Amino acid sequence: MSYRNPAPTVDIIIELVDRPHRPIILIERRNQPFGWAIPGGFVDYGESVETAARREAFEEVSLQVELIEQFYVYSDPNRDQRQHTIAIVFIATATGEPKAADDAKNIGIIHPWDVPTELCFDHDKILRDYWHYRHYGVRPRL
Repeated sequence: MSYRNPAPTVDIIIELVDRPHRPIILIERRNQPFGWAIPGGFVDYGESVETAARREAFEEVSLQVELIEQFYVYSDPNRDQRQHTIAIVFIATATGEPKAADDAKNIGIIHPWDVPTELCFDHDKILRDYWHYRHYGVRPRL
């Protein structure tokens, strides 16, 4: 018997704590769907989501991150047009100069007042939830 299950993914909201206003990192995707996105990717078989988050952050922005907290889980079946995914979103911190690598074509250092409009997947919703949480301490609700 085979099952069709959603694919687990991680997204990592990386705050650069060595810069004023703690901006976050976005990547411009090298592959489809094109546009700006929160760094992240698929969890490998046999890998914890925490390990996947650290690995994906390093692969895409070339920084070691410290995972601060698991922020929220996003599971709308239509969040990724390629397939049904479930994203476990982490908030992490890092210092240093990010460099685009792997699936990242470019890096964006982003403040809440300059978020790009061409965000992939449901990352506009994730970032709205994150900024609301960061400024008011209120988590997303079910």
